[in-house]
Amino acid sequence: MQAYRRSFVPGSAGRLAVLQRHLSAVPLSGQVTSAVYPSKFCYTLDNRLLTTEQRQFYEENGFLVIKNLVSAVDIECFRKEFERLCKKEVTVPGLQIMRDIAIAKSEFVPEQKAITKVQNFQDDPELFRYCSLPQVVKYVECFTGPNIMAMHTMLINKPPDAGKKSSRHPMHQDLHYFPFRPSDRIVCAWTAMERIDRSNGCLVVIPGTHKGTLKQHDYPEWEGGVNKMYHGVRDFDLSIPRVHLVMEKGDTVFFHPLLIHGSGMNRTAGFRKAISCHYASADCHYIDVKGTTQENIEKEVVELAQKRYGLSDLTLKDTWMIRARLIDGERTNL
Repeated sequence: MQAYRRSFVPGSAGRLAVLQRHLSAVPLSGQVTSAVYPSKFCYTLDNRLLTTEQRQFYEENGFLVIKNLVSAVDIECFRKEFERLCKKEVTVPGLQIMRDIAIAKSEFVPEQKAITKVQNFQDDPELFRYCSLPQVVKYVECFTGPNIMAMHTMLINKPPDAGKKSSRHPMHQDLHYFPFRPSDRIVCAWTAMERIDRSNGCLVVIPGTHKGTLKQHDYPEWEGGVNKMYHGVRDFDLSIPRVHLVMEKGDTVFFHPLLIHGSGMNRTAGFRKAISCHYASADCHYIDVKGTTQENIEKEVVELAQKRYGLSDLTLKDTWMIRARLIDGERTNL
């Protein structure tokens, strides 16, 4: 991983350009640097895996890309399992299939609306294998510590945009969906299943925003509509400089749940795929989101659970306790 040395200051186009150039650089492991590092890191734990430069980069920016982390063989297995799910060759309890509001043609079943993602695949052994890949988990431990829970699983299948821009994902913070804390012991691993760039809607991040607070999220008022549960930061300032994460197949980005991020339209003819898991330390604790900015997502999630499974008197916490799975160590709180 390239040793990044520049910090991001909102509105600083020059430093942003430096950051973008560094993101495309070849990783180097033994660089000599004169940078001054903090005596205590807030967002990573002491470990023997991350270099000081990598820890400092995550400290300042809230994300870290590790090149070629997941093998092409594993990615092909995940792709084939996704195809089986789309064709209904296998049924998985609790799996949530989401479809695009504007795309009528599915990738594998043309008469169905396009499947944009599958969530909660914790009971699909093949897809869930991603969450326990040793090369992924060893990085996760640098952020969560040894007691590791897989909390949220997702395979994203961004469809070609039909012209209504519905393939976009608004800028948001993942913590908006999570009723557990502290945020610094939560991390997402997001792996590109093919080359992902601006043409097919790569991740877009605002470096440094992980240092802020959780913002109010609502459905953005977009022409053409917004897909279900695609909440975005309220009154998001479109003029804020952003970084586009161009990633090759197998590259994995680890990022903080307060990092503001999203993705653009898929302007290609193909479906763009990525697989991800949000992890948390089992030592984290649940919170009551009533009276907070997260009340709206709790209401939506609970209504969906009642509609699909006939469950009543649920809270947001309940829905997360059901899907949480121990990956390593001991299940203490979550």
